Amino acid sequence: MTQPRFSFVPVMDHMLHVTEWGDPKNPAIVMWHGLARTGRDFDELAAALSDKYFVLCPDTIGRGLSSWATNPEAEYSIEYFTGLASDMLEHYGIEQCAWIGTSMGGLIGMRMASGPLRDRISQLVINDIGPEIPQEAIDRILTYAGKLPHFEDIQEAETWLRQVYTPFGPADDQFWKRMAHSSVRRMESGKLTIHYDPRIIVMFSASREEMTTWDRYEKIRVPTTVIWGRTSDILTEEITGKMAALGPKAKVLAIEDCGHAPTLSRPDDIALLRGILEEQAEQYSLA
Repeated sequence: MTQPRFSFVPVMDHMLHVTEWGDPKNPAIVMWHGLARTGRDFDELAAALSDKYFVLCPDTIGRGLSSWATNPEAEYSIEYFTGLASDMLEHYGIEQCAWIGTSMGGLIGMRMASGPLRDRISQLVINDIGPEIPQEAIDRILTYAGKLPHFEDIQEAETWLRQVYTPFGPADDQFWKRMAHSSVRRMESGKLTIHYDPRIIVMFSASREEMTTWDRYEKIRVPTTVIWGRTSDILTEEITGKMAALGPKAKVLAIEDCGHAPTLSRPDDIALLRGILEEQAEQYSLA
């Protein structure tokens, strides 16, 4: 199995922690995680695809080992994250990349592919999110993301993660164990907690207009595929229908035994993503 490398990249006024996989000479893929997660969520997928791609999996600021915001209202926003992503690509000398974005990472990808940075994105895979988010789903996220849990040990943290992220769908024990170890930090009290700034939820209020962006979505022109966790409350059947009909006319692929959001970590998931990327690359070259 390919081993990752870890870098701290200066971007804007922050240090972005990035997990790197594969040969930098290969075509680049950026894999960007969801709201309260880290780039390590993609370990299985990134390791597998690193045979043909140079894969970058950043921790968004306020998560993992990246720096935290000094002005959360301005910096914990999709617009600001897009600037971070652009600076990261500049740092690595990457002119164009494929983008795989889970949840919040999908929002960032859609913004990049629809604005001044559109030429930086050649392919777009959106994992279980759309240009609008039902309020009921936002309310659910706020019930766990706004207040950090405390754990006595790593086993307790793993149990909590398995419960909260049950909608991720089936995953093996190694996935959950690794997820627990890459998700926690030690507090002054000596207990463990989840490794993110609880102020990240400000993006649901300070930048609420970023949660409904059909006008931007309709400007996307690159090959786009939507992965849909069939029981997701974030991405509904109605929203997937609109995504298939508007803008890039995304190809929608449902994963039946998942909600929000599929881990993309299982062998079948990895084979699916590899096929998507190959098909999209051919489409892009013919466009």
